[in-house]
Amino acid sequence: MGDKRADQLQVNIYENRQEMGTAAAKMAAARIREMLAKKDYVNIIFAAAASQNDFLAALSKEDIDWQRINGFHMDEYIGLPPGAPQRFGQWLKERIFGKTPFHQVYYLDGQAADHQAECTRYTDLLLKYPVDITCMGIGENTHLAFNDPHVADFNDPLMVKVVDLDEDCKQQQVNEDCFDDISQIPAYAYTLTIPALLKADTIFCMVPGSLKAPAVYHTLMADINERYPSTILRRHPRTSLFLDKESAAQLKQKIRS
Repeated sequence: MGDKRADQLQVNIYENRQEMGTAAAKMAAARIREMLAKKDYVNIIFAAAASQNDFLAALSKEDIDWQRINGFHMDEYIGLPPGAPQRFGQWLKERIFGKTPFHQVYYLDGQAADHQAECTRYTDLLLKYPVDITCMGIGENTHLAFNDPHVADFNDPLMVKVVDLDEDCKQQQVNEDCFDDISQIPAYAYTLTIPALLKADTIFCMVPGSLKAPAVYHTLMADINERYPSTILRRHPRTSLFLDKESAAQLKQKIRS
C-alpha cells in the first residue's frame, strides 16, 4: 500500500481491489462513527458502479448505527422500466440500501414524467439533509456521477440536472456488463452536479481496475479543468482516493509522498 498526495487529495494504493475496498470501508466507517458521535443523523451519497462492489460489500458489514443514516444516490437513468437491474437505485438497493436498516433512503425517480420537477424535488431533499459524506468512483472519461466532460461545470448553479451521456460514458456501461450494447443505454439521465457532490465534508473515492488507469493518471496529473472533471477532487480538503495496483499503473513515482 502507498499513501501519497496530489495537491489536497490523499492517494492510497493497494495490492488488489478487495484490499482496496476493505480499507476504504474501514476508513469510511470510522468517519461515519465520528460524525454520529456529534450529530443525530449522517447523510451519505452513494455511487452505483462496479468499482464500488468491494467497498459496499465491506461497508455493509461494518458496525454502524445505520438507523441514523440517510442515503442518497448520485445519478439515475431516465426511462428504464421499473425493476430494471441497470437502474442505479435498484443496484444500490441490492448492495447496500436493502442490506442495512437505513433511517431513510431517497431515490431519484427515473420514471418521473416531469424531469424538472424531479430535479427540484431531489434538490430540496439535498438542501434539507445536507450531505456529510460522498462515496464515489471516477469514470473512464474522468466523469463524476454523470458529469461527463461536455456537461461538467465546477461552478454549476444547479444541484441536480438532466444530462445527455457521451459515447465514452456509454461504452463504460457496456464494458462493465451493465448493457449488452450501446444502443440499449438511455440517452439522458439525472445527475447530481459537481458542486453538489463536493459539498460533502468528506469524500471517499474508490477507483480499481486497469480500464481506469488512464482516468486516474489524468485525475492526478492533468490541469484542473472540466475537460477532466475528476481533477476537481484535488481541491477538496478532505478527499481520499483508493486505487489498486492496476488502476495506479500509469502513475509510477509522479505523486509525492
